[in-house]
Amino acid sequence: MTDRATLPLTLRRHSEADLPFLRRLYADVRRQELAAAQWPEAQLQAFCESQFEAQYRHYQQHYCSDRFDIIELDGKAIGRLFVDAWSTELRIVDISLLPEYRGRGIGSHCFRRLFQEAQSSDRTVTIHVERNNPARKLYERLGFRLKTETNEIYLLMEWQPAHARGKK
Repeated sequence: MTDRATLPLTLRRHSEADLPFLRRLYADVRRQELAAAQWPEAQLQAFCESQFEAQYRHYQQHYCSDRFDIIELDGKAIGRLFVDAWSTELRIVDISLLPEYRGRGIGSHCFRRLFQEAQSSDRTVTIHVERNNPARKLYERLGFRLKTETNEIYLLMEWQPAHARGKK
């Protein structure tokens, strides 16, 4: 386990040169979820490619792309963190790590950075999560609480700065 206080993590704005990495990351994240379909590899790749393109276009059209960042560890791309910054809220649009980097405190480290930013600017941090997503347990450990049930699949979870937690 890496010492979280000294993680050599950096965030940098993504560019078109990162699209092959982002496509691979998307497919890696979805691979386990889609395993039950037992599709041939070519069909799985084609599906992931079309879904990535649709998601990427949606993000570009509906969110501020200034904070669509690549997470790097020691200069190597290992994930993505897309945040939309609003006046009262930092919305985590997406956070994903390559499978071999999960469970090492990297995601928590990224969240803590966002919490510091939110605390200093008096904003909340929110994220949508699927009800059955294992990451939901991590979000709860980090202090996220249910804000609303968006629909039958997604929950909107919220983290509040310490001074705001007692106000509700």
